[in-house]
Amino acid sequence: MIDPSLVQGLRWGWIGVALVAPLVAGLLVAWPIWWSGQPILGNIAGSIVIFGAAVGLIMREHAELDQVVQACIEAGTTCWPDPSAFTRFAIYAFIGLAQVIALFTISISVETRQRRRRYAKEWR
Repeated sequence: MIDPSLVQGLRWGWIGVALVAPLVAGLLVAWPIWWSGQPILGNIAGSIVIFGAAVGLIMREHAELDQVVQACIEAGTTCWPDPSAFTRFAIYAFIGLAQVIALFTISISVETRQRRRRYAKEWR
């Protein structure tokens, strides 16, 4: 028998991972590049990490849903995910987009701090 809870509701644990891990990993990749004086390259590298994680989490969700739906079909029943697969994927995509926006915002403050260090204190 197929457990209906597998297609009902969201996986909050994985959403929590999506909220924390990609941004931290993106910052860890971007930070040294920013401080080497290459803010654009740091943004690109951090964005690749964040969007890559979002795509990976979407593919994980897709594989899990596909496995459950295939098991339902083999059992001769139908299961409809609630919320839909699109909604589940969109959650991870929007989290990734918000994290890239946060990364760019943090980059601006780092770049401003670096620029101000080049001036004497009396001119700041």
